[in-house]
Amino acid sequence: MSREILGKVPVGISNRHIHLSKQDLETLFGAGYELTVRNDLSQTGQFAAEETVTIEGPKSSMSNVRILGPTRKETQIEISRTDSFALGVKPPVRDSGFLDESPGITLIGPKGKVVLDKGVIMAQRHIHMTEADAESFRVKDKDLVSVRVGGERGVTFDNVLVRVRNDFVLEMHIDTDEANAALLGNGQMVEVFRELN
Repeated sequence: MSREILGKVPVGISNRHIHLSKQDLETLFGAGYELTVRNDLSQTGQFAAEETVTIEGPKSSMSNVRILGPTRKETQIEISRTDSFALGVKPPVRDSGFLDESPGITLIGPKGKVVLDKGVIMAQRHIHMTEADAESFRVKDKDLVSVRVGGERGVTFDNVLVRVRNDFVLEMHIDTDEANAALLGNGQMVEVFRELN
């Protein structure tokens, strides 16, 4: 089987984090509360907030889990497989926003607590790109591609989701478990390809 090389993309490593709905933000931090920008992220309009919360699972809890802004329609918690073992939850691998049949968890903030019945996922590894990038890479939104990482612990990541929107910045997002397994750091370049029949 041969491969078609599509191009190279930089890597962005995603640590455990939370996207909050406006309602849950106010429950945790108080009525009318607004997130404080700590630093902008690579994707347009996205930021890491100063605020953190504690997430509490059946087995243990994790404190100082960073909130990412802006607020969203639904609260979503993204963790790694290692985190899931520690917390005692079994999240599915999902594209962002697809939360049906995902486990819940408890969030604890300075002003209140939110008990969720769903929302915990392991994010499907994915590549953000614009329409121009997609044309250059000869792919389209929702395509699945593979990514090759070289080096001492070289690996191939399959089932990498392509996400196309014109306000995206070209970058592949993986979680800390995946990055550690391949000795990857933020900004390193990886090769995108697809298998040819």
